[in-house]
Amino acid sequence: MVLLAASVMLIAAFTSAFVVRRGLSDDWVTMPLPRILWVNTAVLLASSVALELARRALKSGRRTAFNRFWTAGTVLGLVFLAGQYAAWQQLYRAGIYIATNPSSSFFFLLTCVHAVHLIGGIGALGYVNIQALRLRLGPGKRTAVDVCAVFWHFLDGMWVYLLLLFLIWG
Repeated sequence: MVLLAASVMLIAAFTSAFVVRRGLSDDWVTMPLPRILWVNTAVLLASSVALELARRALKSGRRTAFNRFWTAGTVLGLVFLAGQYAAWQQLYRAGIYIATNPSSSFFFLLTCVHAVHLIGGIGALGYVNIQALRLRLGPGKRTAVDVCAVFWHFLDGMWVYLLLLFLIWG
C-alpha cells in the first residue's frame, strides 16, 4: 500500500508541475504523440486482462490456466516496455528530445517514471511466474498474486491517466 501511495503522490507532484509549467509557459509546444502509444496501451490493457484471468483461474483451482495467463500477462508487460522504447526512438528520429521543449521534457520524464514502475512490476510478476511454474504457489504466495495484480492494474490506470494528460494538456 505504501508503494501505491508513494507512486500516486509522485505522479500528482509531476502533474502539478506539468499543469503549472504549461500555464506559465510561453515556450510550450504541443508534442505529437507517437502512434505506437495506442498499440502500447492496448498491449498494457491486455496484460491486465490476462493477469485477472490468471487470478480467477487460480481461485478456481485451474493451475495450468493460471500459468498460461500469468505468463502471457508478464510477456505483454515486456512487450509494452519494448513499445515504449520504440516510442522514444520514434521521437528521437523526429528530432524531439528531452530538452526540445517543456512538453517533451514532461513526456520523457513521466513515461520514464512509469517505465521504472513497470520494471519493478515485471520483476514481481516474474517472481510469481517462476514460483507458479515450479509449483510453489501455496496459500502464502497467493497473496503475492493478488498484490502483484493490483499493482499492475494500478500501473494500467496510471498509464491511461498519463496518456489523457498528454492528449488534453499536451
